[in-house]
Amino acid sequence: MSTRSIASLLAGASLTALAAPVFAEGPDPALQDVIIVTGTPINPATETRVTPEAGPLQGGDVTYLSARTPGGARIGNGELSGQMQYRGLFGERLNLRVDGQRFASGGPNLMDPVFHYAPAPLVSAVVIDRGVSPVSEGPGLAGGADAVFKRIDYAQDGETRFGYDLTLGGRSVNDSVSTGGVMGASGEAWRFNLLGAWEEGADTEFGDGVIGGTAFERGVFGLSAGARTDLGEFTLDLRRQNTGPSGNPPFPMDIRYFDTDFARLGYSRDFGEMRLEARAHYTDVAHLMDNFSLRPAPMPMRQRATFADATTRGGELSVSFPALGGDLELGIDGEVVEHDVTITNPNNSDFFVTPFPDVETERFGGFAEWTGKAGPFNTQLGLRLDRNGFDAGEASLGPALPMGPRRLASAFNGADRSGDDTTFDAVARVWTPERHGFSWRATLARKQNMPGYIQRYGWLPIKASGGLADGNIYIGDLSLDPETAWIAEAGLDYASTKAYLRPTAFVRQIDDYIQGVPFDATVGVADTPVEMIAGMNGDPTPLRWANVDARLYGFDVDGGYDFAGPLRLDGVFSYVRGERRDIDDNLYRIAPPNLTVGLTWEADVWSATFETRAVADQDEVSLTNSEEATDGHVVLSAYGEWDVRESVTLAAGVENLLDEVYLEHLAGYNRNGFGDVPIGERIPGAGRGVFVRLSLAR
Repeated sequence: MSTRSIASLLAGASLTALAAPVFAEGPDPALQDVIIVTGTPINPATETRVTPEAGPLQGGDVTYLSARTPGGARIGNGELSGQMQYRGLFGERLNLRVDGQRFASGGPNLMDPVFHYAPAPLVSAVVIDRGVSPVSEGPGLAGGADAVFKRIDYAQDGETRFGYDLTLGGRSVNDSVSTGGVMGASGEAWRFNLLGAWEEGADTEFGDGVIGGTAFERGVFGLSAGARTDLGEFTLDLRRQNTGPSGNPPFPMDIRYFDTDFARLGYSRDFGEMRLEARAHYTDVAHLMDNFSLRPAPMPMRQRATFADATTRGGELSVSFPALGGDLELGIDGEVVEHDVTITNPNNSDFFVTPFPDVETERFGGFAEWTGKAGPFNTQLGLRLDRNGFDAGEASLGPALPMGPRRLASAFNGADRSGDDTTFDAVARVWTPERHGFSWRATLARKQNMPGYIQRYGWLPIKASGGLADGNIYIGDLSLDPETAWIAEAGLDYASTKAYLRPTAFVRQIDDYIQGVPFDATVGVADTPVEMIAGMNGDPTPLRWANVDARLYGFDVDGGYDFAGPLRLDGVFSYVRGERRDIDDNLYRIAPPNLTVGLTWEADVWSATFETRAVADQDEVSLTNSEEATDGHVVLSAYGEWDVRESVTLAAGVENLLDEVYLEHLAGYNRNGFGDVPIGERIPGAGRGVFVRLSLAR
């Protein structure tokens, strides 16, 4: 068995597979992990399926899947608002894409993180950039991932092909339904796909009652088309996503809607050994959230409805060709992003304010990436240079706003709100060819990340934190510097006919890490307009965004053993530690050490898995963010899969067999007065529930 045979992680299975799918033309497994999502058709010419794809359904959010990989975790801000955490970093620090497309989220509290737009029924694979993202995939502080959509690809036999890849699933713990997929037709020179998904669910149950305000609904429809001509290949992708009323208990508001449009044009052509690729893309997000529709409504004067929108326009152009004994890719890319946010009171037309007025950011960059042999090592070397610009319009307020916010708005409008910065990334990755089942690997990198618009332009003290959901009020800083990470990691991949093991140790030294710090030296003394307004908004000790010094380090491993007979054992362990280097404190919302082990009985057409997930205490918490410690817990689950016949698979199982009441450290604190979780308490994990999933693929 080669190291390539452990390159992929199966989404339905809890853990890395012993003989996971092999991608014949894909990147080396030293560079990527691939989660194959349940229901994807298997191509016997390029892939081998040994491990069952029957893990717990856990909703339609693919961050539930990425959380089951080495170094992965899920930030639980709502059923449809989960964020991927990777080795302690999350949010806009990760280089996340949906079907290869980069774009800006629309919500100032990141209620629509990138993978909000990747419903599991539409996803064929989640490709995780192992350790760090290559420079060719764009900027980002460390790792990243791409949620690749299902597709009926070009036919290979000269005949017209009709196909589909559909999934229908349900969970009892929240009476949810998740259904969707793709269907289409193709020939050797053309393809046409229709895609769609619908998901809805009620409030989630746990051992002591109901988690109020966790219902959700989301719908997606679109098309994908391609044509191969003498002039090259042309592609078109169009998609519309409508997220309806959906709860976000860790936030002060809930989703009323996200109406989002995606469009992308692509072109590629081979000129002998040189390949040219070009893409142009567009995303438009319209968003409304409020604090009274899906939770107990405050008095009329305290009701708020916030409108936000974001537009992303971008493109990429690259050429790749053989050079210096390997393959060299050169490219340019960039995007222009516009944000605008307006807070209103639906009961008072004179109450409105723009906390993030007409913000525009732009980036234009270029990269060079070489992959090949350097002596005894396989090597990837990359350089990226980006020029970043930013600007904001003038804040406006309605006549119902008091004098305090008016003074802050006047100061903001009088400040220099535009600027630019240059960021530079460098990545060097080496790994040895497999020898006696072993492949050694190492990475050194320098990565930079620009401040977000929330962190730079937040002039009004409100609880917009870019997805932190820590309950603190924040104020921005126009002078923030880019974050700079110095990264080192080392590990090995081992695979034999009976076992596999992939340990990795890593450290990330981050200069100018952007973190909330006390607004001034007199904490709790309201001696500034910012603190006075923050106090009226419920937080007498506001934080301001600032550059600090941080460090993340840890160890993760996945492995397994195939016993004689039908039994197989698989496991994943992750440990990450995040700390401030400038003061004695920890970074906020870092996943506790955790271990997942699954014992699988695998027959010819069916399989069954018993899974144990053990999570340690997390007492290395952030004092700055008022973070509370959590106790460890153990959750047991059981699930199985049956290949009913060719192209028809039925999966079912029971999550949380013992109905354990436990607290997920990354789940956030409840702010919704409905249900049985007290205000201010950490939101518990889901209780015992049955799931069923039917997959049809042709």
